Amino acid sequence: MTEQALRLGTRRSKLAMAQSRQVADAVSQVTGRPVELVEITTYGDTSREHLAQIGGTGVFVTALRDALLRGEVDFAVHSLKDLPTGQPGDLALAAVPVRADARDVLIARDGLTFAELPDGARIGTGSPRRMAQLNAHARDHGLTIETVPIRGNIDTRIGFVRQGELDGVVLAAAGLQRVGRTREVTDFLPVDTILPAPGQGALAIECAAHDADLVAALAELDDPYTRAAVTAERSLLAALEAGCSAPVGAFADFLADGQIVKEMRLRGVVGTTDGSTLVQLSTTGPVPETHDQAMALGRELAAEMLAKGAAGLMGERVH
Repeated sequence: MTEQALRLGTRRSKLAMAQSRQVADAVSQVTGRPVELVEITTYGDTSREHLAQIGGTGVFVTALRDALLRGEVDFAVHSLKDLPTGQPGDLALAAVPVRADARDVLIARDGLTFAELPDGARIGTGSPRRMAQLNAHARDHGLTIETVPIRGNIDTRIGFVRQGELDGVVLAAAGLQRVGRTREVTDFLPVDTILPAPGQGALAIECAAHDADLVAALAELDDPYTRAAVTAERSLLAALEAGCSAPVGAFADFLADGQIVKEMRLRGVVGTTDGSTLVQLSTTGPVPETHDQAMALGRELAAEMLAKGAAGLMGERVH
């Protein structure tokens, strides 16, 4: 008798399907059970409004979580940066697999890098975080750019450049990798230049907390370093009381001595969307060994950022 298939809840977008298939294959390997994809439409997929207007982080997640709680699917895969920072008690974040490339990338016309953009270039992004840092970065290079709010899937966004409506768009490297379109990138933006969204490049695998066997099986896919990093980043975001519509970037990475990972560095940035004011700080400490230690690192850096004036930058005030 073949084992019953596990049902994996996924959004219908090309990117969500691609990352869900990758997880499905990995889950099949660790559980020995077939995995079938169950497509679920979320409010974030059907609404044409800007994310900041429809409630930010939860819009892509709620329908998947509802399906989990109703028992219609056994587990779900989310882009971690879409997950609200509060974890519901009846759901377990069973695994955070090894993170993909966390960087943002530029896809510009004529193969242009960021430094080669003409003055006044129109750059599309739906993210206030990217707007704040792109504008600040341009200003540091004596450039003036215009950031244009856009949304839509990868095809739609790249289409704005191909059709000549925009000079470039900024997207997450990981999403392009997962759909096999990295070759279209004209510039990888280093994290030293543009800090990614908290959790960017990482996936979250969630299931019902009471399903102890499934929680344990999925945990095989967990990468402790990725989990520590994204936990600290999301703790910073939560402590700044920011949703995904706020211009907050955060990135944790590991500092190694040869093969031995010695410390974790957490960097955070918050700024006005025009890039005129940024609060950017970092902290370095021992690699967190527990969830609480990773959370504490994020809270400490958030407190320093708030002391430096971050709170006044959090609102979507247009100057």
